[in-house]
Amino acid sequence: MSGALWRPVPQVVRDERLPAAVRIHEVGPRDGLQAEPDLVPTGVKVELCRRLVAAGNSSLEVTSFVPPRWVPQLADAAEVLAALGETPGTRRTVLVPNVRGLEAALAAGVPDVAVVVSATASFAAANLNSTVTGALERAVDVVHRARREGVTVRGYVSMAFGDPWEGPVAGPRVTALAGALLDAGCRVVALGDTTGVATPAHVVARVGDLRATGVDPGRIALHLHDTYGQGLANVHAALLAGVTEFDSSLGGLGRCPYAPGATGNLATEDLVWMLHGLGIGTGLDLDGLVRASAWLAAHLGRRLPTRVGNALAPHLAPATPTQDSPRRAGG
Repeated sequence: MSGALWRPVPQVVRDERLPAAVRIHEVGPRDGLQAEPDLVPTGVKVELCRRLVAAGNSSLEVTSFVPPRWVPQLADAAEVLAALGETPGTRRTVLVPNVRGLEAALAAGVPDVAVVVSATASFAAANLNSTVTGALERAVDVVHRARREGVTVRGYVSMAFGDPWEGPVAGPRVTALAGALLDAGCRVVALGDTTGVATPAHVVARVGDLRATGVDPGRIALHLHDTYGQGLANVHAALLAGVTEFDSSLGGLGRCPYAPGATGNLATEDLVWMLHGLGIGTGLDLDGLVRASAWLAAHLGRRLPTRVGNALAPHLAPATPTQDSPRRAGG
């Protein structure tokens, strides 16, 4: 047998029970990089965002205005945003932990922010330096102020499925927190499987809890980690339950530095392969994502945990820089 190998592409088999299109909220530049042990240069972060935009990303979490002592990796938030500039057609979001962070985001001209609360006391103390109630009150205050300024807000409920200190998390607690964020004015609330312990029926139950209170699935997103290999199965279950917005990270990069046992996010390339195979539109160019993932892996000096990205990369020629791409992670 001779000749070139078949160029793998997702083979489309449409399931009419599933939505025709979904939104993928890319969290790689923020959640993906936040726990990297070595500081990633600002230029690399900016180029990463540009490559994601060039690949068709319409919803991008760029950075976070958190105190540098909490997350040193994101201390250059203002510089990243200034260098990135406007991204027509792409919603740029930054995470803000409090009103001070919101003020910094407003000064940077960001039209979209995100707030986070925790479903458990242990994680609220570790990640937010607060109580569950205190974190919710702080988040609601940010939402109200942001909405008055014409800024849209995305909400997160972390530890929505399980907690490494407290174990299983009660559904009504998650529903109450998500409902409070939506009532305050959040556009959508993402349920965070922070340590990746959720399974498909668990996801359906959480979505069902919110639907039972009158929340449309269109206002529910899922922020999934792939710690136990359940990420794609959980997405499929959520699709059947009516969810149309999912968080993912290029290359499967990222973990929460405050959650023991948490590993990478669901990889964007793996998610897009599955969705495109199901005939679900994402607006994303899979080849562009794979090239961006390979580029990022080279800058970080290691192979990234994405099955699709690592399988497809040898079939693709490297992409050209979107602008003046840094030559290496050191500068």
